Amino acid sequence: MSAQIPDATGETPGFRTPPHNYEAEQSLLGAILLNNRAFERVSEFLRAEHFADPVHGRIYAACGKLVERGQIADPVTLKTYFDHDGGLAEIGGPQYLAQLAESVVSIINAADYGKLIHDLHLRRELIAMGQDMVNEAFDVQIERPAMEQIGTAEAKLYELATTGETEGGFEAFGAVLIETVKQAEAAHKRAGKLSGVPTGLVDMDQRLGGLHPSDLLILAGRPSMGKTSLATNIAFNAAKAYREEIDAVGNKKAVDGAVVAFFSLEMSSEQLAGRILAEQAEISSHKIRQGEMSNEEFERLVVAAQELNKLPLYIDDTPALTISAVRTRSRRLKRQHGLGLVVVDYLQLLRGSASHSENRVQEVSEITRGLKALAKELDVPVIALSQLSRAVEQREDKRPQLSDLRESGSIEQDADVVMFVYREQYYLERGEPGRRPEESEEKFNERYDSWHKRLMEVVNTAEVIIAKQRHGPVGTVRLSFQGEFTKFGNLDTHHSHDEPGF
Repeated sequence: MSAQIPDATGETPGFRTPPHNYEAEQSLLGAILLNNRAFERVSEFLRAEHFADPVHGRIYAACGKLVERGQIADPVTLKTYFDHDGGLAEIGGPQYLAQLAESVVSIINAADYGKLIHDLHLRRELIAMGQDMVNEAFDVQIERPAMEQIGTAEAKLYELATTGETEGGFEAFGAVLIETVKQAEAAHKRAGKLSGVPTGLVDMDQRLGGLHPSDLLILAGRPSMGKTSLATNIAFNAAKAYREEIDAVGNKKAVDGAVVAFFSLEMSSEQLAGRILAEQAEISSHKIRQGEMSNEEFERLVVAAQELNKLPLYIDDTPALTISAVRTRSRRLKRQHGLGLVVVDYLQLLRGSASHSENRVQEVSEITRGLKALAKELDVPVIALSQLSRAVEQREDKRPQLSDLRESGSIEQDADVVMFVYREQYYLERGEPGRRPEESEEKFNERYDSWHKRLMEVVNTAEVIIAKQRHGPVGTVRLSFQGEFTKFGNLDTHHSHDEPGF
C-alpha cells in the first residue's frame, strides 16, 4: 500500500483532526478559576478525561479536588500543584493559570461550555469506536461471527451513550463511597425508605430493601404456585410508582419506581396484559375472556385499562429469545425510554449461544451469567423466573429448597437473591382426606377436621421464601393471594389499605 502524500495545504488526504475546542476548554477553566460556583454547574456530568487537552484535564481535576475540600481553587492555590508540571510548562507554566482567569468576562456560559466539551469528547470516542469496528469487521474469524461483533459494538455504543466512557477500569474508593452515600440519601428521602425499586409489597420490601440495581433475583416455584402473577404484580407496582426528574445535562433520572421491561417467553403480550388487567380491576380473567361481565364490572375494567395505559411498562413476547437478544433489546429500551427493572418469564425458555445448545447445564450457566452481566451493565435489577424440579412433589413438606432449582449450581451461584413462591392451600386442596377401609367414622372425622382447620389457616395466603440474599437476611414473607384474580397483596392488617397490593 503506497504512502499518502500531503496536498498543497500541507494536510494528508483522508486525515482529519478529531473534533475539539481548546477555546471552550480555556473559557470554562477560566470561569471556574474566577468563581468556583461554575464548577458546581458542570461537575455532575463533566470529568477531567473529557478535555481534549490533557493539561486542561489536569487543571480541571485539581480544581475539583480543592472545591470538594471546601478550599478556593484559583491561580494562587493551584500554583503549588503545577510548579513542576512539565505539560503546563510547555504552554506558559503557572502564569497560564492567571491568563485563564484574566481572560474571562462572565461565568454565565460555564454550563454551555461544559456541555460542548462533553459533546466533543463523545464525538472523539465515536470516531475511535468506529475505527475499531471497521478493523474488527475486516478481521474475519470463524469462532467470532458477525452477530457477536454487532452485539459487542452495540454494548460499547450503549455504554458511551449512558456514561460517556468506552472502557471500564479502576475507580477510586472515595468516588464509589460518594455514590453509595447518594443512594442512601435517595432512599432516606423516599417515602418507603427503600434503596432499591419498590415491589409494592410492604413485608417483601422491608426484607429486601427493594430491588437493588445490578442484582439478579431468581423467583422460582412449581407450576400453579403463582410465579408469573407475583412477577406481574411487582412489575405493575414498580411502574405505577415511577417518578422522574431531569438532571443537569437534560437526562431523565428515576426518583422512585421504575420503567419496566417484561420479557414474556411463555405467554403472549395480550394474555399478560389481560392478566394484569384482571388483577387491577379485580375481575376474573375467565369472565373477561368470556365477556360475562356486569355493566359495573365492565366500567371498572375500562377505568383500570385507562390507568394501565399510562404506565411505563413494556412487554416483549418473542418466543425462544437468546440471552444476547435480551441484552440488545434491554439496552435499546434504556436508551429510548429509560429502564429500571427487567423481568424474564422464564429462565428455562431462554436460549444461549449455538455452541452450548447440546449441553443444557452449560447453556443455563451461560444464560444466568448473561442475566447477571446485564444487571451490572445496565445497573438495574433483573428478576428471572425459574421452574423447580419434581423432587419437591416427592417430599412430605413441599416447601422448596435451593437444591430444587433446575441446574441449581449455576443459578444459585450467579443469583444475588433466590426466592420461592409456595402456596400450601394448593396442595391441601388436592389432598382432601377420604375415608380409609375399616376406618371408624370418628377417626375419619378427626382427620378431616384437622385437615379443614389447616386449610382455613392458609386459605388465600402465600409464602415467599427468601432462601438466599447476598446483602440481607433470609426468611419467609407471608402475602395474601386472591386466586380468582391471581393477585398478591399485603397480608398484615396493621398496614394501611391504600398501599399497593390491596
